[in-house]
This record gives sequence, C-alpha cells and structure tokens, in this order.
Amino acid sequence: MNQKGRPLDGIRVLEVGQLLAGPFAGSILGYYGAEVIKVEPPEGGDPLRQWRVLDDDGTSFWWRSIGRNKKCVTADLRTGEGRELVRRLAGKCQVLVENFRPGVMEKWSLGPADLWPDNPQLIYARISGYGQDGPWSAKPGFASVCEGVGGLRYVNGMPGERPMRPNLSLGDTMAGIHTALGVVMACLHQARNPDSKGQVIDTALYEAAFNLLEGVIPEFDGAGVVREPSGSTITGIAPTNTYRCADGKFIVIGANGDSIFRRLCEKMGQPEMAADQRLADNAGRVRHEAEVDGKIAAWTNSLDSATALALLEEARVPSGPIYSVADMMVSEHFIARGLFEEVDVNGKSLKIPAMIPKLSATPGRTDWAGPEVGAYNEEVYGDLLDLSAEEIATLKSRGIL
Repeated sequence: MNQKGRPLDGIRVLEVGQLLAGPFAGSILGYYGAEVIKVEPPEGGDPLRQWRVLDDDGTSFWWRSIGRNKKCVTADLRTGEGRELVRRLAGKCQVLVENFRPGVMEKWSLGPADLWPDNPQLIYARISGYGQDGPWSAKPGFASVCEGVGGLRYVNGMPGERPMRPNLSLGDTMAGIHTALGVVMACLHQARNPDSKGQVIDTALYEAAFNLLEGVIPEFDGAGVVREPSGSTITGIAPTNTYRCADGKFIVIGANGDSIFRRLCEKMGQPEMAADQRLADNAGRVRHEAEVDGKIAAWTNSLDSATALALLEEARVPSGPIYSVADMMVSEHFIARGLFEEVDVNGKSLKIPAMIPKLSATPGRTDWAGPEVGAYNEEVYGDLLDLSAEEIATLKSRGIL
C-alpha cells in the first residue's frame, strides 16, 4: 500500500536520554517521519520499559506507545567504547536529543562543542529541569517539582488547600512538545539557510510549565494581581464550571459568552436571569459568580447527565461530559477522528493513541510499536557505522552493547 510522505522524512535523529521528556520529543519527531535512533543502556534499556502497568512479558504498555517508530540500539555510555559509538552515530544524524542533567554529556565528551567539529550542522536539543545555565542549572529537576516552580501547580487546586496535580507528568510532556517544536524550527532554518551551522535548543521543564501561564505575568506586573487557585472554575470568567448531575456524573458547562449565557438561562427555565442586567456581561457575572453557579448547579442536580447535555446541546451551550479512557475508547467521535492506532506486540494487538496535529497532505503515522532492547543494533551499527557482525557480537559479549 502506498503511504503518503511525511514532513520530517529524511531527517535522522539520535535520541540519547530516558524516561519521558526526551523520549516524548523523539516520539513526535518519529511519528512525522524522522528516523529516530534511540540509544539505551544494555541492561534493561530505558527505565520507562518497566514503569506502571506491565504486559505478560514484563514490559510497560506505555513503552509500546512512547517507543513507537524508534530504532532501538544499546551502548554503555559509562565506557569509552560506548561513548565512541554514540559520537560516530551523531556524525550521521541531523539532530541529537538528550535529557541528562546539564554537564553530563560534556563529561562524556559528547556535548555540542565535542560533536560539532565532525558534524557542524548538528542540531543539539537539550532538555533539563532548569536549563543549561543560570544558578539552578545543576539542580535535579523532575516534572513534579518543575511544575511547581514553573507556576502551574500554584493555580491548580481548591483555594486554601494543597495544590493539586493531574495524574500525569505534564511537565515532561510539555517539555517534549516544546523541544520537538524547536527541532522543527531549527530544521526549517537550515533548509532555508543551507550553509548555517548547528545550534542548541535549550528546553527547561519549569519553563515549559511557565510558558502556559497565559496572562499571569502581565496581570501581576500591570495590576499587582496574583492569580490564585480557583478549583474547577477559572478566575475572571463566568460561568464556566463543573457541575454534578442527578446520576452522580459531572458535566462541564462553559456559558461565559453573553448570548450563550442568555440561551442557558432560557433553557433552564429562568428567563428572569437572562434579563437581569447585573448578569448581562462577563464582569457582572464574575461579581455574582456564586449566585449564578448556584442556580446552574441546582438545575443540573435535578437532571441526569444525558438529559442535561441534550438540553444544553439544543441551546447551543458549550458543554460536555468528563470522559475516562473507557469512555474515549467507545466514543464514535474519537473513533471517527482516528485517535486510536493498532500495533502488533509479539503477535498481540494493542491500541495506542494517535498523535496530533493532523496534516492533510503529509500525515503522521505509527509504523511499529516500541521495540525490544537493542532490536536494531545490527541494522544501525552495521549500516551506519559499517561494523561487521563479528564486531557487533564482540561488543555485545563485552557488555558494551
């Protein structure tokens, strides 16, 4: 079957890192056509292979998603020979992605200045907790900590209570997305300027969180306002909240547009609320938010969620259920939009999420699930570095591969 080309076809990426941020960036690049060579330690590979829920073979289901489309090779970077293999691979790539603590790659003589003499156009993407410079650069930075420093945790949760986190590693994922965007921009620059040299992309986890803060900075600088946590609402916009229905399920209603709010009031059977000049605009509704939310909550509490959502849809009020993964997997819309891709894992079928955005002419795709440790040693080291089968076997026997 003929498959469409992808936007990053012809770009070779060397992924040197583990767990989440760097590998997620590599997954995005590979999905859209880049040849991603992932370097892992010989013993066990990326620790993510053993994280969270495991399959019958002891491998993380998550790994099959984040390791998709990657050519996994092994190299012990604690040895000079392992580092030399990586240095040679970097000479064959357009991009290197790493997410070690700042200074580690330099300690191994694999930093940008070490690799540019042999490959002056190498795009070197670095992910760390706090960036490559600055007084905090050497601090260990996990997503959980960096989401707090970057301001994301401060605005999340109920007022006066412990800041909350979603049950996800958002800091890592956001850093991976920002890094992939940086790689694409750097590749575009090189395509437009063929004689340009390589450059460093410096992504910090806390800055990826910081980049999502919308108007928080100018509001504080201009008006001295600190945006505080606001539970299931958002400060300064009303009504937009999560409401419980009679069947115990929650729904989200966003009726903060003036005409939308009036339609909501009419559908709730409260025309006097729609005509109330105190609530005619967003500023007024914010001043009387508790009153407005109380009336909406009383209405949803009197209806099961399906009935409430049907009425809201009739009134063209933005609304929706709170979906779990079980709900998503049977949703006709999710399925119609192609959000699940099926891969083969040792003869068994497994669904993994498709990636976005959707490109009409050059769509991304999953070619294979995350492979086993060292599955591409022979192909990569043989084809790119011209190592013989005997040399590869020797390196493996000595624990370097």
